[in-house]
Amino acid sequence: MNNKPKIEGFWDVDPEIKDISFPMRGKIQIALVDGRVIIMPLSAFPSIKKVPVSERGQWYLTGGGFTWDSCPEVIHIEQVLGNFQRYAHEQ
Repeated sequence: MNNKPKIEGFWDVDPEIKDISFPMRGKIQIALVDGRVIIMPLSAFPSIKKVPVSERGQWYLTGGGFTWDSCPEVIHIEQVLGNFQRYAHEQ
């Protein structure tokens, strides 16, 4: 039996994107593999706002982040979580 205490929270988890959706006007929702769901205003991501609504379900993972064919940017997890030092994709 493992008597090592479990670390509370998500300190020992590397965030990984599971799904991206747009549940309401002006919002983007990022679901992570570990069960967390983050909802953010699209105003924080001008390049995503430019992706046509008809194409928003066609996102894909690339280069440590996610994007769309019509999007000039790759959005990385540290841009979503807001802690560059902890989640930087290029360490």
